Amino acid sequence: MIYDIKDLSLADEGLERIRWADQDMPVLASIRTRFEQEQPLQGIRIAACLHVTAETANLMRTLKAGGAEVSLCATNPHSTQDDTAAALVTYYEIPVFAIKDEDSQTFYRHIDAVIDTLPHITMDDSANLAGAIHERRTDALQTIVGGTEQTISGVLKLVSLAKQNALKYPVIAVNEAKTKRLVDNRYGTGQSTLDGIVRATNRLIAGRTVVISGYGWCGRGLAERARGMGGRVIICEVDPLKALEAIMDGFSVMPAAEAAKACDIWITATGDIKAIDAPAFEALKDGAIICNTGHFNTEINIPWLEENAVEHTTLRDNVEQYSLPDGRTVLLLAEGRQVNLSCAEGHPASVMDMNFANLALSAHYLIDHASELTEHCYDVPEDVNTNLAQLKLETLGVHIDTLTPEQIKYLNTWDNGYRFIEG
Repeated sequence: MIYDIKDLSLADEGLERIRWADQDMPVLASIRTRFEQEQPLQGIRIAACLHVTAETANLMRTLKAGGAEVSLCATNPHSTQDDTAAALVTYYEIPVFAIKDEDSQTFYRHIDAVIDTLPHITMDDSANLAGAIHERRTDALQTIVGGTEQTISGVLKLVSLAKQNALKYPVIAVNEAKTKRLVDNRYGTGQSTLDGIVRATNRLIAGRTVVISGYGWCGRGLAERARGMGGRVIICEVDPLKALEAIMDGFSVMPAAEAAKACDIWITATGDIKAIDAPAFEALKDGAIICNTGHFNTEINIPWLEENAVEHTTLRDNVEQYSLPDGRTVLLLAEGRQVNLSCAEGHPASVMDMNFANLALSAHYLIDHASELTEHCYDVPEDVNTNLAQLKLETLGVHIDTLTPEQIKYLNTWDNGYRFIEG
C-alpha cells in the first residue's frame, strides 16, 4: 500500500481519537452496518479530498465497509490530524496522503496521488479534485462516474462549470442538502468557529463587538452563538434580503468600512474574495482580531496587510500581528485559513455525522443512478434528506407525529379550503 503521512508511530493515539468520534456519530454508524451487509460500493474506487480528521476517518471506514477502495488526501494543509492519518493507514489499511502544515508542492502532489488511483467517484471539499481533474488530469475522466461536493465555495465553482457546459461529470452538491445546511453550516460552524477563536486568543467574547461578513447559513449560526456568549453582533451583507433578515433577527447591519470602526473580532463567512478589503483595514479599530471560517483565505485581503504593514510579528501559535504606519495593529488568526480547523478541532462529531452520512448515501446514489445522470450539479435527493433527519431523531430518542390518511387527503385536494365547516 502506498501512502505519505508524518509518522506511523502515532497510530494508537489516532485510533483512540477515531473511536471517540465514532461514539457521537450514530447515523453514520447505522449506515456502516447496512453497507457491511449490502456491499453497495463493491469494487468502486473513491478518491476523497477532505479534512483528515477523526470524523472523516469514520466516513472512510463506512465507505470501505460498503466495499469501496478508498484513498484520502487533505483539502487544507493545516487541518490534518497526523495521528488520525497514521491510524487509517495502520489499522484500516486506507491509503492517506496528508501531513499537517505540508507545503504547497506536497499538497498538490498528494492530490495527484489520489487521482492516480483512477477513481469512479470523487469526494471534494472545495473542488480540489474536480478542479485538478478538469484542468490538468483529464486522464482520470475515463473512469469517473460522478462526484460529491460539500462546501459552498466548491459548489459555486462547479455550478459555474456546468453553466459553461464544461463540467465533465455529474456532481451531487451535498452543501445544498437541508440536513447539511442546518446541522453543519448553522450549528457546527457557529460553535466550532468561536471555539477556534477562543482557543487561539483566550479572549472573552462577552462585551466585545463581533463583526460577521455574510449572513448565510454559516453567518446565522455565528451570529446566534456570538450573541449567546455576550457579544454585540454587526452583520455585513450585500444581499438585501439577507440583510433584512439579519435586522429582523435583532442584529445591526452596516457596510464593512463602518463596522470596522467598532470591530473587536471579525469573522468572514462569504465564500467570496476580499470580504475584508482596504477600506475596512483603513478604518479598523486598533487591536482588532480578524479571521476566516470560509474555505479559502482569500476572503481576507492578506496581501494588502503584507504590503502596508511596517512590522509583522508572530505573537503566539496562529496569531500574527500586523503593525500599520499610523500605529494601529491588526491580529490575523491562522493565516486567514479556516479558524475552526486550524485553531481547534473543527465541527463536533455529531455535526459531521449528518454531513458524512449525506456523503456516504450520495456515493451510493451515484452508483445506483449513474446511467440517469448527466454533467450537472444535483441536489441531494429529498428522500435522502428526510430519511437522515428521521435517523438523527431516532438516535436522539425523539419521536414525532405522522399525518393521518384524512390529513394527507386534505393536503392533496384542491377544493377543501373552500368548504365551510357546518356546526
